[in-house]
Amino acid sequence: MTIEARAPPSQFVAKLRRVLGGQAGWGGFALQILFVAALAWIGYEIVANARANLAAQRIASGFGFLSNTAGFGVSQSLIPYSESDTYTRVFFVGLVNTLVVSVIGIFFATLIGFLIGLGRLSPNWLLARIAGGYVELVRNLPLLFQILFWYLAVLAALPNPRQSISLFGSFFLSNRGFGIPKPVGTVGFEPFAIAIVVAIVGALLLRSYARRQLFQNGRLIKIWPYVLGLLIGLPLLATLVFGKPVTFEYPELKGFNFSGGSRIIPEFVALTLALSTYTAAFIAEIVRAGVQSVHKGQMEAGASLGLTRGNTLRLIVVPQALRVILPPLTNQYLNLTKNSSLAVAIGYPDLFSVFAGTTLSQTGQAIEIIAITMGVYFVISLVTSAIMSFYGWRIGRSMGA
Repeated sequence: MTIEARAPPSQFVAKLRRVLGGQAGWGGFALQILFVAALAWIGYEIVANARANLAAQRIASGFGFLSNTAGFGVSQSLIPYSESDTYTRVFFVGLVNTLVVSVIGIFFATLIGFLIGLGRLSPNWLLARIAGGYVELVRNLPLLFQILFWYLAVLAALPNPRQSISLFGSFFLSNRGFGIPKPVGTVGFEPFAIAIVVAIVGALLLRSYARRQLFQNGRLIKIWPYVLGLLIGLPLLATLVFGKPVTFEYPELKGFNFSGGSRIIPEFVALTLALSTYTAAFIAEIVRAGVQSVHKGQMEAGASLGLTRGNTLRLIVVPQALRVILPPLTNQYLNLTKNSSLAVAIGYPDLFSVFAGTTLSQTGQAIEIIAITMGVYFVISLVTSAIMSFYGWRIGRSMGA
């Protein structure tokens, strides 16, 4: 009785991996060309089918619509804009609004997240439980619900402009937003700005010198009086020599609303509060896990050197924990930026609302507008990741990794 040899198992996946990896000679090279050609053909068919459908519906294609007049207003614009401007201007208005709310949200989310995360590790029982309760409550509620809560239940409940809450007779809080004095530059503004830049650079140099002395010689240098003197003294000196850098235009109640000054619309406040507090709950857990990843002997070493708990965390534990914290922290920054598109629910004029919403509904150029919007969010994510990677590289280099 003869026994037939069993056929070897299929190695298709391994062969395909070698082919696509360029390790299969001329045959593999030809297969890669065929693969690229197939992808190009699929892409061509998709574009041709889309153009045929648009032509059948009598919808023009291309990017010529960007030079047409928009014809609609935007409730908040940090760059000059009027209804007679083009859709290109609308795009930049929405982009700037998205970037502003994202940057401010990331700043406050990081600040709150680090405080809550360190609070969860506090030996104070009450503080740790309050921080834990915040994390469990906020991160388990949908973000859209929190945006609507701040907008409808908190800010909409504020009084109307006639009964607005006045702070020092210059700041007015009402359901129309937060009215603040508008700074107007004078001839002394330029020297004042230069003095501030010089003071900040000097403060950073002092901090770098103090850190170098601490790590090289073990000397703890108290620099805050000099930093305070620089940050206050130089701008004050510029003001005394060149005069006031700015004057203020105050908001005044005229009729049923305020005129003059600057107004922070409630949609912006609600969105910033929701994004900051929601993302902070996740950042707090990232910070807690990062700090706990550092061996507890580091805290004991800091205490043996006579450092306080705060200085031990700031100088020893947190710098080591950052290497663990940075990758998931980057994800949270990207999530916050992308979640800002939920602003459309309350009418905040971000990129998605004014460009992928109003502009798309007016022009019908769905493919072009969606492609541009996707590209913008893609670029923002890549830039954010690059900045965080560079910061992580600096952290690793300073620690000798």
